[in-house]
Amino acid sequence: MHPIIRHLWRPRRRVVLAAMVLMAASFAGDMAGVARADEMRKSGIAGRQMVSAAHPLAAAAGRDILRAGGSAMDAAIAVQLVLSLVEPQSSGIGGGAYLLYWDAGLAHLYAYDGRETAPASATPDLFLGPDGSPMAFMDAMVGPRAVGVPGVMAMLAKAHARHGKLPWPALFGDAIRLAETGFAVTPRLHRMIARMPRLWQLPGARALYFLDMPQSPGAAPPAQPVPLPVGSTLKNPAYAQTLRLLARDGIAPFYEGTIAAEIAATVRQASEDGAVYLTRADLAGYRPLERQAICRPYRAYRVCGMPPSTSGGLTVLQILGLLEPVDMAAFAPGSVDAVHYISEASRLAYADRDRYIADPAFVDVPVTGMLDSGYLARRTQLIRRDRTLGIAGAGHPPGVQGSPHAPNMAVDHPSTTHFSIVDRWGNAVSMTSSVEAPFGSHLVAGGFILNNQLTDFSFVPEADGRPVANAVAPGKRPRSSMTPVIVFDAEGNFHAAIGSPGGSRII
Repeated sequence: MHPIIRHLWRPRRRVVLAAMVLMAASFAGDMAGVARADEMRKSGIAGRQMVSAAHPLAAAAGRDILRAGGSAMDAAIAVQLVLSLVEPQSSGIGGGAYLLYWDAGLAHLYAYDGRETAPASATPDLFLGPDGSPMAFMDAMVGPRAVGVPGVMAMLAKAHARHGKLPWPALFGDAIRLAETGFAVTPRLHRMIARMPRLWQLPGARALYFLDMPQSPGAAPPAQPVPLPVGSTLKNPAYAQTLRLLARDGIAPFYEGTIAAEIAATVRQASEDGAVYLTRADLAGYRPLERQAICRPYRAYRVCGMPPSTSGGLTVLQILGLLEPVDMAAFAPGSVDAVHYISEASRLAYADRDRYIADPAFVDVPVTGMLDSGYLARRTQLIRRDRTLGIAGAGHPPGVQGSPHAPNMAVDHPSTTHFSIVDRWGNAVSMTSSVEAPFGSHLVAGGFILNNQLTDFSFVPEADGRPVANAVAPGKRPRSSMTPVIVFDAEGNFHAAIGSPGGSRII
């Protein structure tokens, strides 16, 4: 069952503690890098403040910041910096993110877009082979081709300038210490290293995540790479140095200085055909965006999410709107009927997602029409209790003229991380962050993984003679599935901060 639907199942359900933070369980399998059931920790309850994250060291870093008088925003930065180290397969400062911030004092919801952008060299045929057919995903993913301009650090700096209480350098301590002294490799990280055979083929990743196997001079390397064992200590001094620069000088080194130079050099050196991909000029030109959150009532709640460039918020709100006429309370959670209606609503919403949603700077996304009550009511009538829609077709939301775009052809692989935070003042963060596929592009610069987010674009620029909304273009943000959500009750009080890892299934 969809995590948000589960949480909002009963219209009159009450939350005892306003500071409760809920992190939804992921539906992705091990390939997503998410924890298995036997590794999941029990739920926790707190009366004043809380951090929910995918790794206990990251949650502890956020907790320490809150205890030091930091805001939820301060804690979010500390959490992300540690996750980049201890959960490198899922997210990091070489990736992108979306962040919702509830300012309790101002009663205002802020939305920050730190999605990666395509470099100036990116063209619609970026992922087409010489014969015009789409590349194999792994060939596109590994290496320099799919690296987008990372947006996490710029977004966090922008949000901290408005919502932070502690000085910027104070947020880096735990991550620097862990990078220098090391942390124990978890079963989850060990599994992910072992399951990515190409990771060993790149020198930076090999040095970080595999045992150094002594060999005789001139001898061939061992045929089977040996991932760092569970419980072994992983140190990352290069990442510690990166963090020290960022703590001292802000984000300037990342986008215009020595870190930018290292990122660009890593991408350039990995280009086997001499093609130009991400450059220092691309990094210098990156800007995070502040957007207006999109919200819609669902029974006794008001659910808010990120607008495009991510498809997550809009698709979740469509699913909820499609289910509004259905008496969901009549079905037991997890029952056949409940799963059927949620699945059918998801089919309809995903069909619209695939046709219409992309970077709004490049495509007119019919947000208002897609959330129109009359339109959703008509789409709900397509759902039958005794049969499935099968492959659903996109609808025709109000305001759309003709059929301007073909359905998106992007390949989607599960990954990503999410964390939720509430501080003592009632401020809340819901942030989803990703490097796209496990370990992103597999390229390492400055001790951190570089993303492969450009594979979130459609590999083919057109279909049936029509352009695909999510086609590659210079400076464009690839469509995302990241879905940070904040929920309010009928009186407008903060109710929950929700999100999940897991590719398109996080919606």
